[in-house]
Amino acid sequence: MGQKIERDHQRFRKIVRGKVKSNLSKYISRGEMIGKKGKDFISIPLPSIEIPQFKYGQKNSGGVGAGEGQPGQPLGPGQGQPGPGAGDQPGGHILEVELTMEEMASILGEELALPRIEPRGKKNIITTRDKYTGIRQTGPESLRHFKRTFKRALKRQISSGTYDPSDPVVIPIRADKQYRSWKEVKQPQSVAVIIYMMDVSGSMTDEQKEIVRIEAFWIDTWIKAHYQGVETVYIIHDAAAQEVDEHTFYHTRESGGTKISSAYTLCDKIISARYPPSEWNIYAFHFSDGDNWGDDIPHCLKILQEKILPAVNLFGYGQVESPYGSGEFYDYIHEMIGSRTNIVCSRIPDRDAILGSIKEFLGTGR
Repeated sequence: MGQKIERDHQRFRKIVRGKVKSNLSKYISRGEMIGKKGKDFISIPLPSIEIPQFKYGQKNSGGVGAGEGQPGQPLGPGQGQPGPGAGDQPGGHILEVELTMEEMASILGEELALPRIEPRGKKNIITTRDKYTGIRQTGPESLRHFKRTFKRALKRQISSGTYDPSDPVVIPIRADKQYRSWKEVKQPQSVAVIIYMMDVSGSMTDEQKEIVRIEAFWIDTWIKAHYQGVETVYIIHDAAAQEVDEHTFYHTRESGGTKISSAYTLCDKIISARYPPSEWNIYAFHFSDGDNWGDDIPHCLKILQEKILPAVNLFGYGQVESPYGSGEFYDYIHEMIGSRTNIVCSRIPDRDAILGSIKEFLGTGR
């Protein structure tokens, strides 16, 4: 019975994976998948199929086509009149299916054909796990090795002449019991840091910030699937830049001009002070509408070429289209792609472009 349930469960999960994979673009663009993360799980609403059916009202309930009426008689409860009250019939429901973050990263990688990331930094965090490598005579019953215990008891009964082939009952005694033993194994794991920079000047609307939030979530999901230790840094900027927490990053309302170099300067300072490139895998992503103070562009490119690009595994520039931004900064970044292999730029005009943008950012395998 247990095996049948397990087979049904596995078959159901395959159906869910197929459903999610075929509708991945829709879920990502609508942000449905990140509505409920929790600690390790996210919840994906899967609308059920409703079969059309006729519903009949109660007999002699009146109304159009149900008997005689008077001129001006209302067809239903009017304003201020009591309604029918609380219903007693069940309503429709949305099925929610939980998938782990590892499963979601796997689905994303399969759908976008993303290559696995190859860590570069040498710094490791040391984690330990229990590895069962041997057998011992004592231990908890939950670790008892049934097969070895049974064979040991069988040998004892045969050698002592107490085993009856016509009544093959084998009863282990305390001396027969064998238990799995374990030892702690140290495992080095590569570490990484993701630095997000976002323009919060007056030309960036709430819709643009929501696009950034959705895309950053999926970038996090994919990178964290390849590293055991991941730190995240958030930088916002208009004419000046500052490091903030995640909530402030996505909910700040700012105005004023834009100097992208302020964000790049702060990014370089944080890397130099906390994340040496020889030890860390560094990923930097900048999201903006492409509007920048004209005299600031040469300064931006200099910091990017001389400081940030030599230090990071990958630098991604995402231009979130805005009705108020000029969008010209994209062209300056795009010109650098031919001379650098660790820089990617992407245009994100709307939510429907998020999936393609993620593929552009993560398709390098860096």
